[in-house]
Amino acid sequence: MSSAQSVGQHLPYLRRYARALTGSQSSGDAYVAATLEALIKEPNLLETNEKPRVSLFRLFTSIWSSMPLNGTPEPVGGLAAERRLGNLTPRARQAFLLVSLEGFSEQDAAHILGLDVQAVRGLVEQAGRELADEIATDVLIIEDETFIALDLEGLVETLGHKVVGIARTHTEAISLAKTKRPGLILADIQLADGSSGLDAVNELLATFEVPVIFITAYPERFLTGQRPEPAFLIAKPFQPATVSAVVSQALFFERNASRSQRRASA
Repeated sequence: MSSAQSVGQHLPYLRRYARALTGSQSSGDAYVAATLEALIKEPNLLETNEKPRVSLFRLFTSIWSSMPLNGTPEPVGGLAAERRLGNLTPRARQAFLLVSLEGFSEQDAAHILGLDVQAVRGLVEQAGRELADEIATDVLIIEDETFIALDLEGLVETLGHKVVGIARTHTEAISLAKTKRPGLILADIQLADGSSGLDAVNELLATFEVPVIFITAYPERFLTGQRPEPAFLIAKPFQPATVSAVVSQALFFERNASRSQRRASA
């Protein structure tokens, strides 16, 4: 594949990222255009010894960082999600979007930003805390492995959310959810008594709406079973920054989508 074809393949994703980063499509496209102009003048700016998408986003980052508008995204009418993104500090906003919206690994996001993995992890957590100031919620953890449950509890609380319970079985999950009514559920699929976290979540979603993140060593069961919506999937072993990003993403983007759907049906 030629360099031009490679860039064209990833251009829609770069435009999506640029819009979220800057606050408007026109502003985002201006930075994308500047990136393409730089590539036309110096094609070797796109590093050939790494993943094309990573190289393109890395070049875009260097362009964005060198231009004066990067400190404050443009105000966006009534889109609450984009306004909240605009409230994030620039570096934290970049890390959050790269990991949560664009799905880059910690390692790739670190290379794009010119940082180490630990710094990216810290920025994603910072973004999560800043977002939690507006969207903090009660979280139910459905996990039968004690140490993993405790790790998740600590991570969630670091982001500013409150863990209202940890369930090890289907029965415990149903009982806790009915009394606590969490705003987010983190669930394993294979539970202690052989029951299914997927079944428990589907049962709960029949009574109230809540975003769900499945964190499991058996992702194929999620992909082949009756998948609840809205739901996200993280495979074990997980990266803390990934969980932080997806927790924020689940609350941030899904809540905004729900509001849009309610307005559309009104």
